Amino acid sequence: MTPEDLAAVISDGVHQAIQSGRLTGEAPREIRVERPRHRSHGDYSTNVALRLAGSAGLPARAVAEVLAPLVAAADGVAKAEVAGPGFLNITLESAAIGSVARDIVLAGDAYGRTDRLGGLRLNLEFVSANPTGPVHIGGARWAVVGDVLARLLEAAGADVSREYYFNDAGAQIDRFARSLLAAAQGSPVPEDGYSGAYIQEIAAEVLRRRPGALELPEPEALAAFRAVGTALMFDEIRTSLAAFGTRFDVYFNEKDLHDGGDLDAAVARLREGGHVFEDQGAVWLRTTDFGDDKDRVLVKSDGSWTYFTADCAYYLNKRSRGFERVVIMLGADHAGYVGRMRAMAACFGDDPDTRLEILIGQLVNLVRDGEPVRMSKRAGTVLTLDDLVEAVGVDAARYALARASVDAMIDLDIDLLTRQSNDNPVYYVQYAHTRPCAVRRRAEEAGIGKGAPEDFDAALLTHERETDLLGVLAEFPQVVATAATLREPHRVAHYLEALAGTYHRFYDACRVLPRAGEDPDDRTRARLWLTEAGRVVLGNGLRLLGVSAPERM
Repeated sequence: MTPEDLAAVISDGVHQAIQSGRLTGEAPREIRVERPRHRSHGDYSTNVALRLAGSAGLPARAVAEVLAPLVAAADGVAKAEVAGPGFLNITLESAAIGSVARDIVLAGDAYGRTDRLGGLRLNLEFVSANPTGPVHIGGARWAVVGDVLARLLEAAGADVSREYYFNDAGAQIDRFARSLLAAAQGSPVPEDGYSGAYIQEIAAEVLRRRPGALELPEPEALAAFRAVGTALMFDEIRTSLAAFGTRFDVYFNEKDLHDGGDLDAAVARLREGGHVFEDQGAVWLRTTDFGDDKDRVLVKSDGSWTYFTADCAYYLNKRSRGFERVVIMLGADHAGYVGRMRAMAACFGDDPDTRLEILIGQLVNLVRDGEPVRMSKRAGTVLTLDDLVEAVGVDAARYALARASVDAMIDLDIDLLTRQSNDNPVYYVQYAHTRPCAVRRRAEEAGIGKGAPEDFDAALLTHERETDLLGVLAEFPQVVATAATLREPHRVAHYLEALAGTYHRFYDACRVLPRAGEDPDDRTRARLWLTEAGRVVLGNGLRLLGVSAPERM
């Protein structure tokens, strides 16, 4: 019995009590079931009685006393006891606890998937680095967190489109083109230009593809370096992200908004809503009506567009494609965008609380020997995604970036992340996955099978380490759903570390396969089911993080 199963049992008890007139009010939409801190308090605990007390007009303890016998009468529940001010402590029958192992193995890759967010169509934009250089280490964080969040949202039932927005229009692309042209000419870097070995490399490749580019008049030469150089940078960014295990469904070019008239259409829509005004020759959006700290310019007095206008057009484009919610991931340096973007959504007539979501992530530092690593061999002053992968590998980089809350600045310790020891969290979890794989191999070599599902005796899994492991395994679907709902992928990594520790303790305390000369029995087979359940959940969790689940280490 999983926590979700038990929550359904409790919900049935609440409805019975209300329908019979023993309680009044409405049942909570969601019932929380948690593992108590002390085993003596049972297998699970719920505060549902405290939540019902107000509408029932009774003390919470009295509500709990009504619910306790109804819950205790359910199949798989051994007892339900009232505790404290009105908590229900619930103990399950051993067979109900152990049956989780069979359910997990039979579900396989699907275990952990729920319909918590079913029906939600969501656009998730992340990374979106300017195509003027490699993805930097801050973008690497979003490459992981965004990718993992997309996997979690899908596991919770949402329909997710992963989107990368290329800012390929505007002044930064002009500076990029001038920098490439200067590098090709052997001239100094323009004052506001880009530098680094990658500029030299791309400039050389442009010349290889367009050998006569330097002989063209300057405007045409700049156009050639802009077009070819930007395409080369696009390709490099895509290649780096793909090698990092991050995929996108849509690569959207800002230039398409300009060429397709989307900016004009967005301003016209905002004007129709009565939110546009003109002042000092510029066109403004009155975002202060919706909580922004100041109004925003859409068209400058010289007639040129602002970046904000493209943001407006892009948001409208996403909504026109049928996405109910637009989620955008931004770095800490873009925290000031939240107010203006929410106000912009409101100007379009949307409720920003339901249609727009902006996640802000903090910085990442790479550390070696206790000192920050500051210089990239290729990009100069900015550390890149490729630098990170070269230093620690894809698995360690992804895991380390996923296990920290995005609102916390993190230091990635190269020495720790390349160490094959239990203090390296990715090694600790991956090693836990290899143990059930090894048990399965040895069982197959000895000709020992776990038997058919109907022959599995769940009631035999009564050792304290077995029930501990079963309890943690049962929590996985709830962890996945909560991580997706709260947009907190780090919960999965923390769960996997707790599961790994619990599995290691089970492995050390409970012998699975018989010793030489002994015959396998029903307990052997029951433990093989439990071992396989551990392998399934560890593997499913690692795959949600985009980290490999090795069978040998």
